Amino acid sequence: MADSDTGDGRLGEEFFTPGSSSFTDFLAAHRPGLLPTRSPLPHGVPADPDQVPHGTTVLALAYRDGVLIAGDRRATMGNLIAQRDLEKVHPADDYTAVAFAGSVGLAIDMVKLYQVELKHFEKIEGIPMTLNAKATRLATMIRQNLGQAMQGLAVVPLLAGYDPAAPEGERGRIFSFDVVGGLYEKAEFHAEGSGSPYARGALKKLFRPGMSRREAALAALQALYDAADDDSATGGPDVGRRIFPIVSVITGDGFERLPETETAELSGEMVEQRRSRPDGPHAAP
Repeated sequence: MADSDTGDGRLGEEFFTPGSSSFTDFLAAHRPGLLPTRSPLPHGVPADPDQVPHGTTVLALAYRDGVLIAGDRRATMGNLIAQRDLEKVHPADDYTAVAFAGSVGLAIDMVKLYQVELKHFEKIEGIPMTLNAKATRLATMIRQNLGQAMQGLAVVPLLAGYDPAAPEGERGRIFSFDVVGGLYEKAEFHAEGSGSPYARGALKKLFRPGMSRREAALAALQALYDAADDDSATGGPDVGRRIFPIVSVITGDGFERLPETETAELSGEMVEQRRSRPDGPHAAP
């Protein structure tokens, strides 16, 4: 926005004109070229998704104190491993987090814009968005990316948040989206990305209401391990390089990323269990 000043260090009049509390709408009106959802290719020119890094797999599950959100670290480009330590889970604000699967470059830009969107709204309105409004706003941003999605550059985020207005025991909420901006609230758990069918299958047998943070983290790591076991685009814990999945929780105390020492310990415990049971733990009776 550097070219929005008057040349003498003062901001342009657009900064003082009443308008929407949406930062995305502000950019669309005054500097649309800065939006990550602008069309990257001429109309009709197909993208080659295999030449763009893609990230998978991410998941979220509700537990006793709130909601947990996690993701593996691998990004692929066709049959190549493009990155081994990608961070796919990010705080959106104090009580909300977003994880992504899909085109990495577009996804990271979208996450950054979403973070600013929530801050901008709170500064303009004086109150934070409700969790439902946050989910709706993210769905709108995804819909604006429809052109790239149809060219093969899709971004599929997963939103998790702590909702203090919800009844006790239901404050950890999970929202999924499709590539055209469809919004769906998921009960208990959900996963996105190419490894998601295997992760969801694992969570079906491992999830139970009222889990502790440790139990929820182990269930998430087991699900990501199962996804990596069957999906080449998903990376498991890399003990040699000390690269482990990112696991974060959101509770009444806010967003917290589990320390790497904790995820390393839990991953080590899980890998050791898999030596005697390679297919993972059985469903609880």
